[in-house]
Amino acid sequence: MPTALAPATGSIFDAPREFAAVDIGSNSVRLVLYRLEGRAVWTVFNEKVLAGLGRDLASTGRLSEDGAVLALTALKRFAAVIDGVKPARTFVAATAAVREAADGQAFCERVAAETGLVIRVLSGEEEARYAALGVIAGMPGARGVAADLGGASLELVGIEDGRVGRGVTLPLGPFSLANDGPFDAGKLRETIATRLKPAGEYKADTLYAVGGAWRTLAQVHMGHARYPLHIVHQYVMEADEARDIARLVARSSRASLERWKGLSKKRAETLPHAALVLEGLIDRLGLKRIVLSAWGVREGLLYEALDEEAVAADPLLAGCTALGARQGISPGLPGALFGWIDPIIEALPQAFDSGRDRTLADAACRLADLGARLHPDHRIELAFDQVLRAPIPGQTHAERAYLATAVNARYGGGAATPEPDTVARLLNEDQRTAARALGLAIRLACDLSGRAPQLLVNAHVAVKDGVLVLSASDGYADVLLGEQTRRRGKALAEAMGLKLDIRNGA
Repeated sequence: MPTALAPATGSIFDAPREFAAVDIGSNSVRLVLYRLEGRAVWTVFNEKVLAGLGRDLASTGRLSEDGAVLALTALKRFAAVIDGVKPARTFVAATAAVREAADGQAFCERVAAETGLVIRVLSGEEEARYAALGVIAGMPGARGVAADLGGASLELVGIEDGRVGRGVTLPLGPFSLANDGPFDAGKLRETIATRLKPAGEYKADTLYAVGGAWRTLAQVHMGHARYPLHIVHQYVMEADEARDIARLVARSSRASLERWKGLSKKRAETLPHAALVLEGLIDRLGLKRIVLSAWGVREGLLYEALDEEAVAADPLLAGCTALGARQGISPGLPGALFGWIDPIIEALPQAFDSGRDRTLADAACRLADLGARLHPDHRIELAFDQVLRAPIPGQTHAERAYLATAVNARYGGGAATPEPDTVARLLNEDQRTAARALGLAIRLACDLSGRAPQLLVNAHVAVKDGVLVLSASDGYADVLLGEQTRRRGKALAEAMGLKLDIRNGA
């Protein structure tokens, strides 16, 4: 049977790329198999069992007997899967329930004896740290407070500029708030407010919410808001919106919650408690917004194992590189495209703040051949959908729509895109204009050069005094500045509100 390996400090890129993480939480037990391509992280298998190990912890101080049986059964299966896959690294971690239960150590020993999995029991501070590292791995620019809500505990830790602050663990998981009486929102609010007193030092504008209960709350909010993009990672709720949905859940009966689409009976039992904890955090920390993170402790463990070069890489660019490379894209093409369209990038209206426009343009160039192996009759909509919904972190939902709109234009799609309502919901007019022009610039560069960097270097583009100027090096005008180039140039110039001037000389 497999043996768990602790995160290493050396490079992981000289080993096979498969990694496994087993997360033994207070509510769920989960196995995730990852494949790494540099900094790009892909989830290739994900299975969980809602065992409820911490269900009886508040009343007995011990693990749930039924939960332990369910967890052990799941872990036997997970061990068999890991043994079959033989990943390069396996991380097995347990959190609050096993950490705090009187019989937690005995459970670990039984798991080791019957499955071969060696469990690393994380301290509260370690759990907070790894949750924060997971947030940073998925959102390098995160700045605020990471909050990981499990079945038995809540971990809070400050994060800023890729650094993790000191963490705190509070007894605010749904199982820690459970009692023998009926659910009483008023009393629970008082209890939560009392237990949140140590959290005063974590005041921030933004809370990065980690954990299944809060992902479910976000999905409920998406449904009520008729939100068009069903991706939880980096979904944003303003504080007032989050408070409203939390109150809606808290005052709903368990029977009514169980009727909600996609909400399991076990999740319906704990969701009202999680909703009240979020409401308490909004008030206690003075939050302005909640950003959901699908990455947490498991990804934090993996992130710690990366070497310095991988950690420094942008996950969006790494993901786009990996996604584009699967289509056989020339390794030199993205960089050549990015350099060639630089004058156009500079002339586009600003779409995002803090230099993001250039990063997004770089990402779009790495996706330039995404549709190469797709059927030409469906290439536009398939490429658009892949980019909009790709499991690539490090991008907001608006940035997803921006890149998808650019890829749509790169393949000749109309201004409406395959999902006009989605794009209109996520992007303003300037952003839509800039994204389309970016895609048309990439289309122009790819088509005039046949996607050959050595030809592209002999074509030149500039924006001067309201004119888009295309020219070629001596001897290359007939090769590069033909009728198709004129059509592509005209489309780009019109999208930018410019005139087109094609010159025979450089």
